[in-house]
Amino acid sequence: MKRELVIVLDFGGQYNQLVARRVRECNVYCEIYSYKTDLEKIKAMNPKGIILTGGPNSCYEPDSPTYSAELFKMGIPVLGLCYGAQLMQHVLGGRVERAKVREYGKTEVFTDTSSPIFNGVSEKTICWMSHFDYISEVAPGFRITAHTADCPVAAAENESEKLYAIQFHPEVLHTQEGTKMLSNFVLNICGCSGSWRMDSFVEESIKAIREKVGSGRVLCALSGGVDSSVAAVLLSKAVGEQLTCVFVDHGLLRKNEGDEVEAVFGPKGPYNLNFIRVNAQQRFYDKLSGVTEPEKKRKIIGEEFIRVFEEEAKKIGAVDFLVQGTIYPDVVESGLGGESAVIKSHHNVGGLPDYVDFKEIIEPLRDLFKDEVRKAGLELGIPENLVFRQPFPGPGLGIRIIGDITAEKVRIVQDADAIYREEVAKAGLARSIGQYFAALTNMRSVGVMGDERTYDYAVALRAVNTIDFMTAEAAEIPFSVLQKVMSRIINEVKGVNRVFYDLTSKPPGTIEFE
Repeated sequence: MKRELVIVLDFGGQYNQLVARRVRECNVYCEIYSYKTDLEKIKAMNPKGIILTGGPNSCYEPDSPTYSAELFKMGIPVLGLCYGAQLMQHVLGGRVERAKVREYGKTEVFTDTSSPIFNGVSEKTICWMSHFDYISEVAPGFRITAHTADCPVAAAENESEKLYAIQFHPEVLHTQEGTKMLSNFVLNICGCSGSWRMDSFVEESIKAIREKVGSGRVLCALSGGVDSSVAAVLLSKAVGEQLTCVFVDHGLLRKNEGDEVEAVFGPKGPYNLNFIRVNAQQRFYDKLSGVTEPEKKRKIIGEEFIRVFEEEAKKIGAVDFLVQGTIYPDVVESGLGGESAVIKSHHNVGGLPDYVDFKEIIEPLRDLFKDEVRKAGLELGIPENLVFRQPFPGPGLGIRIIGDITAEKVRIVQDADAIYREEVAKAGLARSIGQYFAALTNMRSVGVMGDERTYDYAVALRAVNTIDFMTAEAAEIPFSVLQKVMSRIINEVKGVNRVFYDLTSKPPGTIEFE
């Protein structure tokens, strides 16, 4: 049975990934596409609904992103959010102008609960506003269904045409009843069944992989992280002995992690994988010598990964497919699928070299967010301690070391990170924090240790709370725990005399340092 699909058309908004994530929370499958996507392609996908995202432009400017009015005449329900709402009104004959008062932040919104979008929503509710422009006149056939003290059209609809415009952002958690509004749209207005479940995803994926691979040989890029581990077990269930897992120890792993990965996935572990460990530390250090630019580091690491896999493939004979643990945030942040700017190249997406010596790359988790990957792992029977392991980027410590990479810097950040993780676990906080790690800044400063002057590095501690890894807030770790971590790092890790705690949220920062 073909799964139901809701399409998010991206107009450059910072929350586009979050829109898709919220729709999936309603157990409805959702994908992001650029506003430049051809209408015929959209029709061919037969979506149950379309959501237009926010964006930084003014829809009435001649060079601003737009879309054909035909989009709103297909009989498919369309929900416009912020810029998307303004664009809908502008294209269909309404008026959008620069607002006299900009609305930004939590705002009280007065709703007409007779609207299908606001079914079950409070008449007065708190929503997240972020706009310079406003809808001063709704398009013909629309009625106003929400307002604020300063915004006369906070929402409008043409129910007979299944068109809905919302000026605020229901996808962010600051909008108290936003999930209910989006649920009303996808389940009630679009008529989706809400039947997309992780067990069916796993079952369908195993079947699809078997059909694709046939009798071919498969090589899996296994890092030992959550994503590649789930991908490896998924492939193992699908093709069994046709799978060979190659674990590349690039010298940029966490302390003792190479041995830990081998203990789990190697010949003595619980999984029946053809496991090969490649110790390539010096090879990566040589390639990265003197390189400081983050994107260049990522691309070098990505290319070396592929080259190592190609070499291993030749050793074991003909290999038809390469498997990678790419997930949806990797794809979106690398500038693929939507319209947002490239945030960073991921080593297994934007960092891939042009030439790869395999017939095809299989990315079974490409459509999943991080928490969905964990659910898939549990469905596959992977133990919780592996499924909920701390996320670790493909480029590893290469992007947790600011500036050039040396073996000495790797040692420093490995030791500091091990202490940090140990103390967080001792404090009982390991499962309550989304992600936490130590990074090495490129800053050296004067200090005093043992009555002697030092000139050493500063370590930065990062800890964030997040559900989907697309947005994140700094975690509030008790000061006593941070003090203990600081004291141990400075006393036990040679070359460090300062410890910082990073309070930056995402956005504007990213979770990783580079």
